[in-house]
Amino acid sequence: MRKNILNKEIKNASWLIGGRIIQMIISLFVGILTARYLGPNNYGLINYGLAYVTFFTSVCNLGINSIIIKNFVDHPEEQGITIGTTLFLRIFSSILSNFLILCLVLIVDNGELSTVIVTLLCSLSLIFQSFDTLNYWFQSRYQSKITSLATLFAYIIVSVYRIILLINNCSIYWFALANSVDYLFIALFLLTVYKYNCGPKLKFSFDKARQLLSSSYHYILSGMMVAIYGQTDKLMLKQMIGQGEVGYYSVATTICNLWIFILTAIIDSMYPTIMNFYGKDKAAFERKNKQLYAIVFYVSAFVSIIFTIFGDWIVQILYGNEFAPAVGPLRIITWYTAFSYLGVARNAWIVCENKQKYLKYLYLSAAILNVFLNLLLIPTFKASGAAMASLITQISTSILLPLFIPDLKPNARLMLEAIRLKF
Repeated sequence: MRKNILNKEIKNASWLIGGRIIQMIISLFVGILTARYLGPNNYGLINYGLAYVTFFTSVCNLGINSIIIKNFVDHPEEQGITIGTTLFLRIFSSILSNFLILCLVLIVDNGELSTVIVTLLCSLSLIFQSFDTLNYWFQSRYQSKITSLATLFAYIIVSVYRIILLINNCSIYWFALANSVDYLFIALFLLTVYKYNCGPKLKFSFDKARQLLSSSYHYILSGMMVAIYGQTDKLMLKQMIGQGEVGYYSVATTICNLWIFILTAIIDSMYPTIMNFYGKDKAAFERKNKQLYAIVFYVSAFVSIIFTIFGDWIVQILYGNEFAPAVGPLRIITWYTAFSYLGVARNAWIVCENKQKYLKYLYLSAAILNVFLNLLLIPTFKASGAAMASLITQISTSILLPLFIPDLKPNARLMLEAIRLKF
């Protein structure tokens, strides 16, 4: 049985990783050309707009992403109702978030018309992102091949769109729209494939909506706190220094994010197995969690060492002299990945042990710490200061703070044992 589960995990992860590798190559090529074309200021402006979008993504997700696979496993007969209800809730919250983003930008960036337009165009992606709910249904069935191909096809189309923009020397507004176009095509592909595979009929249920929201509201609040300490660096950099520093910082984070699809694929593929072991085999449940944490940590550490040593060459070759100031933040923010994805991997344990209520307190502390550190470090170290703030905050959130929360301490112990390779 274990061998069969392992084969499913490997096959599932292979499709996720394979599709993302091709996507990474395309993203690297087109992204570099786009950054070079736009320059630090315009590239920073687009990423500033995307920071608002990412900030509200946690609200739009409603925290349901963290519990939906377990819901599929526990209530297989209600999958159509679960998906339909989740889609409705997420689309509604996305439309509301678009309105809130517009109001917020008009207040914070009053008089900066280009900033308002760019942010509004970026925010349209929130509506189309709602349809990645279907992605979790395929994952629960170990059918990541389908979603990988859908995402890849959509990304190829959008990459062609970006290349056309570059050839025709189009304005920044068309580039700001590219992210929304990407998610639009992903949504269309997922809906088409879902229907072709005879997915359960989609239905909405008020009872299911209450059930999902009552289980996920801890994740909504914690997601908002994560968004605060995950995006305030760019927002504060723009307000305190300028959008050029946002451009340098964004290049650093973009380079770091080129490979994290591997971690996402591994985590997503192991989630169903971890969920299934809970309540049946405690030793296997803990062992699987520790294996996941060890993989995440050591793969991240290996990549971070490479980025730290060869950071200047990487930035020079990929982005040129204009983005040379991105080397400093790159060498710092790359170490953020290991601790950030330990936090992502922890969600399976949190859901199974029903400890969601602690997340909002954990992330609230992290958000306050991150804002304080940004205020302290950005004026002196600029983009590197924002990177330092993010790294310190993430280490605190993933390992240090849970050690002082009795109900989360067992998980912190599992992480520390995984880092020590004690299985």
